[in-house]
Amino acid sequence: MNNYFNKYDPSDSPSASYDRIPVCENILREKDVMIPMRDGISVCGDIYRPDMNEPVPALLSFGIHNKELLGPDMFHNVPTQPAWSTLWIGNIEGGDTTYFVTRGYAHVVVNPRNVGKSEDGPFAMTDQYDTIEWIAKQPWCDGNVGMIGISNFAANQFMAAATQPPHLKAIFPFDPAGAYGGPMSFRDVKPGGVLPMMDYVMDLLDVGHSQQKNPGELSEPMKQWWEEAMENPDYRMYGHVYNILTMKGQKNPHLFQSLINPYDNPESTKAGEENFKRIQIPAYTGSGWYAYTYKAHIQGAQHWYHGIDVPKKLVFTGPAHMERPFHSLREEMLRWYDYWLKGIKTGIMEEAAVKYWVMGSNQWRTGEDWPLPETQWTKYYLDSWERLRTKEFNPYGSDAYEQPDAFLQMPPTQTNEISKLRYMTEPLAEDTLVAGPISLNFYASIDQEDTNWIVILKDVGPDESVRTGREGEKEIPKDLPEREVTRGWLKASHRAIDAQRSKAWEPWHLYTREAQQKIVPGEINEYNVEILATANCFKKGHRICLEITSMDMATGTGGLFNAEYIPYHICSSKTTVHKIYRNAKYSSHLLLPIIPLNEAIE
Repeated sequence: MNNYFNKYDPSDSPSASYDRIPVCENILREKDVMIPMRDGISVCGDIYRPDMNEPVPALLSFGIHNKELLGPDMFHNVPTQPAWSTLWIGNIEGGDTTYFVTRGYAHVVVNPRNVGKSEDGPFAMTDQYDTIEWIAKQPWCDGNVGMIGISNFAANQFMAAATQPPHLKAIFPFDPAGAYGGPMSFRDVKPGGVLPMMDYVMDLLDVGHSQQKNPGELSEPMKQWWEEAMENPDYRMYGHVYNILTMKGQKNPHLFQSLINPYDNPESTKAGEENFKRIQIPAYTGSGWYAYTYKAHIQGAQHWYHGIDVPKKLVFTGPAHMERPFHSLREEMLRWYDYWLKGIKTGIMEEAAVKYWVMGSNQWRTGEDWPLPETQWTKYYLDSWERLRTKEFNPYGSDAYEQPDAFLQMPPTQTNEISKLRYMTEPLAEDTLVAGPISLNFYASIDQEDTNWIVILKDVGPDESVRTGREGEKEIPKDLPEREVTRGWLKASHRAIDAQRSKAWEPWHLYTREAQQKIVPGEINEYNVEILATANCFKKGHRICLEITSMDMATGTGGLFNAEYIPYHICSSKTTVHKIYRNAKYSSHLLLPIIPLNEAIE
């Protein structure tokens, strides 16, 4: 049952009312502590703990982001900044040290080897394990260890849990990375196989120990892949991308690998499923609706939640990225760890498994699973004259003879204008709650060998207009308010799916080099686009709007953009005509998860 609760809480925390009186005001600090690993390498960390005689549980933040930006001092130097502040820096995400330490937890912030002040050494999956067990043996720790921090710090929580350190009792990996094949999982980071440019900007904040030497020789088959990538006209169109290619991985190796080998490894799925089995402690994961733009967090959270079989919970917060330094969800984390590490009856395990913020109505709701069991999967068919309708096409009527819709997209070497088609419902007769994963199944042809499909779900209105033949009423008003809700992506040549693993709302694309299918110009193909999950109440009088395009753009020069977590994608360097077919033979439709409302949302 989908119940209401804490109706007026802010969108970044469902448990703002939970707290405890601080048990200690004085914080003891140990900076740059070298923690030995089993192979003799030491990682560097900072320890913050309450000035108390008795040992306390510890919360570990283990991640690649500079620990010098974490801890309590940053909260004093930079008051928490909202996502629209120019001083918002995404990697200050280790957690609110003062809040947890004053409530009886030690907070340990550690950089992995090869990062910051930690020593250099070969990559080791055991470093989280060794760090946790070292913490548990310290006289100030009572042997109970949890982990906090989001993004890379969350990815390391799942990685640590998979190694099964005896003293790690629970985790709270909010905004985790990919579940299939590690943090850089192709399936989670690049759904649809379209290459995002987030790594390009994130590299500016990197503190890994990397030295740019003369580019060396690449091993086979990387050399062949690199040579092919160097001739790719789509890459050569972006000078900053081509610059990275020429360096053969000496600069921004993550992006370099994506460019020369933009495919999934079939072993990644197997590796992810094995990790699911290794997680044997309670886990509370989730993400925010903001994360649809860069995908990894919201996709990873859902895949981890579905894959693990332990006491678990899932939360989706609002559309604005959380403030930095990161402090949101601290009350929910405190409830979680008070229960699992301190044995306090907080009631958190008696609540529904899923909590999610509904945009449009701005309230929290709960559910028993995800997708929500009460979901009414509803098809909205693409129709003529920019329309979306729920009525099916009739193969024995005029529906069988519709001509396709079309748009022409020139490349960014020739235009900044993004061409598109859009389809909208009539103004809704009642509030309509859409909550869950979404898909678009459609038929199309192009006049080139490949393109990107980018589909956008919008909330348009309110709209009191009507469409008639009278002057001034023939068109939908062009100045209606509109708000983007979520998006989906698919590279046309990655259209192949695994029918057995696919669900109607979640097509399972193969993404491998072998499964890639070049497009025959003019041929009509079926495409299944996964649109990333959301929760939005389309209010009475608003319209549900679907846009289909093939390009997005950087917001600044040199490939930079205004917000690191709203990346653009590599698009085609060729002028391309796109035709969308929608008739009885080609029943292109949007599949929406409609949630029944017991009462109108206020």
